Amino acid sequence: MTRFLFLFLFVITSAFSQQKIETKKVSSTLSKNGITIQDDYSWLENTSDKEVADWVTLQNNISEEKLAELVKNYNFSFKIKDYDYLSTNGLPSKKGKYFYNFYRIEKNKPSVLYYRENLNDLAKPLVDPFDVYKDANVVLSGYFPSKNSRYLAFKISPNGSDRQEIKFKDFANKKYLDDVLTDIKFSNVAWNDDKGVFYKKNSNKEFFAKDSTYQLYYHKIGDIQSKDQLVFDTSNTKSNFSFFTKQNKLFIVETSEDETTKNYYYSTIENESFQFKNFIKDDKSNLELLNIINDKFYFSDEKYSWGNISYFDINNRTENTILIPQVYSHLLVGATFLENYIICKYDNMGKYYMSIHDYTGKFIRKFEAPHSMDFQIRFYDEKTNELFVTFYSYTISSLNYKLNITTGANDIYFNDFIQPKPTLFPFNYFETKTITYKSRDNKDIPIVIIHKKGIELNGNNPTLLRVYGGFGSVSSPNYDTGLLHFLEKGGVYAFAKVRGGGEKGKNWHKEGKGLKKINSINDFVDAAEFLIREKYTNPNKLAINGGSHGGLVVGAAMTQRPDLFKVVISEMGRLDMATLDKYTSGIHHFDEYGNPNNKEEFQSLISYSPYHTIKEDINYPTCLIITSENDDRVPPFQSYKFAARLQNRTAQKNPIYLKVNKTAGHSGNISSYEKRVKQQSEFYSFIWEYLNN
Repeated sequence: MTRFLFLFLFVITSAFSQQKIETKKVSSTLSKNGITIQDDYSWLENTSDKEVADWVTLQNNISEEKLAELVKNYNFSFKIKDYDYLSTNGLPSKKGKYFYNFYRIEKNKPSVLYYRENLNDLAKPLVDPFDVYKDANVVLSGYFPSKNSRYLAFKISPNGSDRQEIKFKDFANKKYLDDVLTDIKFSNVAWNDDKGVFYKKNSNKEFFAKDSTYQLYYHKIGDIQSKDQLVFDTSNTKSNFSFFTKQNKLFIVETSEDETTKNYYYSTIENESFQFKNFIKDDKSNLELLNIINDKFYFSDEKYSWGNISYFDINNRTENTILIPQVYSHLLVGATFLENYIICKYDNMGKYYMSIHDYTGKFIRKFEAPHSMDFQIRFYDEKTNELFVTFYSYTISSLNYKLNITTGANDIYFNDFIQPKPTLFPFNYFETKTITYKSRDNKDIPIVIIHKKGIELNGNNPTLLRVYGGFGSVSSPNYDTGLLHFLEKGGVYAFAKVRGGGEKGKNWHKEGKGLKKINSINDFVDAAEFLIREKYTNPNKLAINGGSHGGLVVGAAMTQRPDLFKVVISEMGRLDMATLDKYTSGIHHFDEYGNPNNKEEFQSLISYSPYHTIKEDINYPTCLIITSENDDRVPPFQSYKFAARLQNRTAQKNPIYLKVNKTAGHSGNISSYEKRVKQQSEFYSFIWEYLNN
């Protein structure tokens, strides 16, 4: 009866305000380092409580109703589907013997993994997640053929979370094996020939508890999981680690809990008796491991911020050789190691190119990407000495090329199943530029700006400004048909490459992490001011968006300068920095954010924490706060608390919507094409509505 009355009162309230939910306050405090913080909404952290579940349902009812109305009002859904149909597809990936592609066979079911024996063969289905689980919400998150392509291991997320399962398929008879590995988290799959796999196992009992992925196991094909051998364990030291197999060795890179030192190990694996050699001990130089080939350890040195390639013999750490020096102001984005070549991918202010060298460091050839496009090397044909590469940009779908390393020839590639299509728009229909703006402390911050060519920039253009800016991550173009329609309708898109990211090298990351994290937020606010000052837009026409770490940046920017923005969309945002060490993966990110158990660092964390910097007397911009109920990377209740506190203030007049994706994790609703289109349509319809009304 009480719940019915609550629902009835809620319906009456929502009829007038469309979004107002009165969330109860339960007084509680958090004390750390002699600092006490009031937290009236910590009760929302108990996601298993029925009252919390009912609260989420009420929030979703309002947001879903509003979003459905907006999608109906605008044509983004139709255009996204239309543009998707007209867009080109990239080349398959080659792993081992076969070529692999994902295809969406049914729009309301997960993608199916297909394979080809030859590039011009008809693709054959290999793994259909729905066929395995009979559930349209499962996500196929990775696949790993064994050394001789006898078996395929594949990872499945049954509920969208980071906690996954590994299953196997036999290539010869196309049957799924009985082997099932559960409680997999933050793990790749590394094969020992065709005999078995190495994987990381999580031991959490509570879904959102501090992460406890500290054990590496070995599974022999045909065994049950309980027989699997524990080969590496950091449960006592709480150190994180990564692993891979290479040339009959298992390599492990262990990072200390405080992220200051690394240990490197290897063990031979043929006899399945694992004895590790610690070939680099307590290293503090923060090397970026690129590859290990024939006992040569290839790395990028922290001393060269833009990225170089050096190496040493794993049996003689003292002798380092610089193979490919850094190219100042040209960022080394990545390196591909072939049998006879090393291919370096560079980004020079939005101009991408590859530089090919042999293993003596000798320069062989350079290929520049057309139309300022990014690219992925899909595979290499040793017989013809050709690279098969897919180029793409924000506004141009896949262009597939083969590049001859010997002659320098570059030819667009088609076959019976990858056929030519006319481009959606002429290559010069949209203007894309990467320029810089000045931060408040006089740093040159790169920003990508895209708009329709010839559009009048009169300070009145609806503009979407995005950001990530963390973990040294290097942003790259992402082809998005929803964005295409936004631009076609006269919108302006911008992406700010703020400090904390890696777009200007390793030092760029250092200048926006730990006690300097505020630089990421300040740079983003400065980007908004730049766009307004240069007449791209104005505060009534500016929307900001970021996900995960980007959600933190936009949330903090909004609480710092609410006057600059009309619309804020935070997706899976880290919005409550005071509880960083309390839940899920936060304990692995002290180096990025700061350690809340250190007083100075805790003070820094709460100084910009979006949840803690909300003021009672401010009417903040219209918000759409998006999270997922199974996000065990950034817990959804961080978004719950942020939304509740924003909503429950008398000064708040602009609507605050909370949308919680059901049966989904950190990546959102991606299990089927229909869900992806719905997600995109809601996003762009919401922005368009509030930037134009």
